[in-house]
Amino acid sequence: MSGANLSRRQILAAMAAAGLSPAFYQKAALSADGKTLRVRSYADIQGLDPAFRKAAPDDDVMRNIFVGLADMTPGDVWKWKLDAASRLEQTDPTHIEFTLMDGLTWTDGHGAVTADDVKFSFERMIDPKLDAVYKGDWEALDHVDVKDEKSGTIVLKAPFPPLWNVGLVFGSGRIVSRKAVEAVGGKFDTKPPAQCGRYLIKEWQPKQRLILARNPDWKGEAPQFDEVQVIPIEDEKTAELALEAGDLDYTWIPPSSIPRFRQTPPKGGKITVKPSLAYVWLGMNLEAPPFDKLEVRRAVQHAIDVPSVLDAAYFGAAEPATGIIAPGLIGHREKNIYSYSPDKAREFLNKAGLGSGFECTIDILNKTEQVSAAQAIQANLAEIGVTATIQQHDSGTFWSLGDQKSGDAWKKIQLIVNRFSMQPDPSFATDWFTPEQIGVWNWERFNSPEYGELNKKAKIEQDPAKRAEMYVHMQDLMEESGCYVFLTHGVTGIGYSDKIEPALMPNGNPIFHAFKATSSC
Repeated sequence: MSGANLSRRQILAAMAAAGLSPAFYQKAALSADGKTLRVRSYADIQGLDPAFRKAAPDDDVMRNIFVGLADMTPGDVWKWKLDAASRLEQTDPTHIEFTLMDGLTWTDGHGAVTADDVKFSFERMIDPKLDAVYKGDWEALDHVDVKDEKSGTIVLKAPFPPLWNVGLVFGSGRIVSRKAVEAVGGKFDTKPPAQCGRYLIKEWQPKQRLILARNPDWKGEAPQFDEVQVIPIEDEKTAELALEAGDLDYTWIPPSSIPRFRQTPPKGGKITVKPSLAYVWLGMNLEAPPFDKLEVRRAVQHAIDVPSVLDAAYFGAAEPATGIIAPGLIGHREKNIYSYSPDKAREFLNKAGLGSGFECTIDILNKTEQVSAAQAIQANLAEIGVTATIQQHDSGTFWSLGDQKSGDAWKKIQLIVNRFSMQPDPSFATDWFTPEQIGVWNWERFNSPEYGELNKKAKIEQDPAKRAEMYVHMQDLMEESGCYVFLTHGVTGIGYSDKIEPALMPNGNPIFHAFKATSSC
């Protein structure tokens, strides 16, 4: 694509500002043969162990180097399809029988993929000794019975509706090699001890690129591209420049740029827009003074003019959120409890003895839309006498801020603008705010036993109406705590070369191994 009159010097300067080397650019441009797919990820990989993955970019890579029994189908409707299984059938509410396809093998001499690997992969998720971050995705699992080398039965303690929307079809459903993982001590980070997917990791240069090469031993339908270059570019504007110059085949586009791309798409480029399931919010750490006072937290809730924040960050492309569960999903709330009212905000500050204001910090990921949102929030707070300093972090630093195992940074969090990706079941939104997640992903340190119990009950409730009522009440509890100002679910803009057909889930998440080259390529 060459619609934007950009010089190599301009691209190099932008990439240098994003922390990418000139050597990277020269290599990234060498894919005119049509056999290499060049995709942008908003962050580098941080963990490829299904039990300890960090963010969506990890999931995107794991989907290519591992298999699950099932996977999501590209398109506009949420539905699953067989992946490593040739048969997958729920025979009653608590039993799911499976049979693996023929010919699946592990790399590095670890032999065939077996039903015992499936047993190991799923049961380790609920092993208290491992303490998997994503154990909630499998909390109804009792055990896996192995029938023979390729077949077995998943046995649940109770019916578990989220399993087909989350546990089986996303990261927690990826199968790992028992032999290989046990040989490295029971878990791993960014270096999988064995792989079995359609692609294999050929090379990883941290913060530069990750190269996936087609797996020669894959027995299913072969992916179309020989290689996939996954290029971490945190800055959206830099990614836009690379797309417009023809040096990327695919990237997410920030909502603020969607109107421009719709009006004037780059030559040789296309854009599509998908509804997002993700959720963005302003959080308050209730253990960090002065936010340990409910009156202060309530003041902030009343001080934030959400539409003005979204205008600044998304240029009108995103709608305000009423909670963490997006429209169309069970448990979506119709309205918020607390609304914008600077006068009420000042009243609450007076009640807290802080009528003259105070100083605080706002931690954010250094992405354009979050910077813009934080600046608008900063301005809102200034109107009630609160002086907020914005602290920007790269992805590696940001995603460890609230993790107690990573140090004491969690103690310094006061306000934080955050965004979590989402899967098509409400449980994947609510799981991260339970008491058990304090110091893991619950950075506001919101501590509600009632919320935690409702989260467990809602997962196994089979009546959709009752389940929805539970999830609505859980979001009420979050807002009533004063720890949250719900901002938006955002929107997902995708820019791509007209030489490819991207394979996207309904919310825009990519399935790289299913991307196709167009007939003109």
